[in-house]
Amino acid sequence: MDLGISGLRVLVTAGASGIGLAIVDAFTREGARVHVCDVDEAALAKLRRAHPAVGATRCDVASRDDVARLFRDASAGLGGLDCLVNNAGIAGPTGRIEDIHPEDWDRCLAIDLTGQFNCARLAIPFLKLSTNASMMNVSSLAGKHGFALRAPYAAAKWGVIGFTKSAAIELGAFGIRVNALLPGLVAGDRQRRVLEAKSQARGISYAEMEDLAFSFTSIKEYVTPEQLADLVVFTASPRGRTISGQSLAVCGDTNMLG
Repeated sequence: MDLGISGLRVLVTAGASGIGLAIVDAFTREGARVHVCDVDEAALAKLRRAHPAVGATRCDVASRDDVARLFRDASAGLGGLDCLVNNAGIAGPTGRIEDIHPEDWDRCLAIDLTGQFNCARLAIPFLKLSTNASMMNVSSLAGKHGFALRAPYAAAKWGVIGFTKSAAIELGAFGIRVNALLPGLVAGDRQRRVLEAKSQARGISYAEMEDLAFSFTSIKEYVTPEQLADLVVFTASPRGRTISGQSLAVCGDTNMLG
């Protein structure tokens, strides 16, 4: 299927590994022009070797100075912007609310929620000039369900959905569509680390924690980063031109988070 996005100008935050890298791969296969940022210098170096045509900037999205530099680099390299993928995020601390350090709470929200605002506010003037403008904000099923022992992460991801819906209403008049992506249990190291931390907090084995997590899903298999990337690319294409203000879950029908 030709999605008609050859030459689309795309910025992907945290695009050097994991879900972000899968999104970069999917866009470049369709002929889009991509710029990424990441905080991991080693991952950025590996990305540059694998994708020499992809622009790359080291950036902590919680730093407004870093984000300003990112947009200077991206706008210079791409000559504008048609799509922002707000993918940067951290898992945050695992523990009971009364045991969470305030600094860990602040850092989780600074990256997972405020970081998306930092990028969106600079992207919007560029998106208003595009004839096919979109923004995808990566949330989580933790932004739809409560998530015991993960309150900072859940609070940030609920915030992303509110931010997304508000932005969709505000920007619709300019033809800019804004959606939130809600991954479920995603295959990869990050999900493994989350399950390990939760198994330790609950005093159960990793296998028991994994079984508990899947007990709440209808389709009992991990989501792949490639599945998420396919949805992101579709919504950024002209075929997704009337999809906006939506919380798009790719989760195997997960009804609760354990």
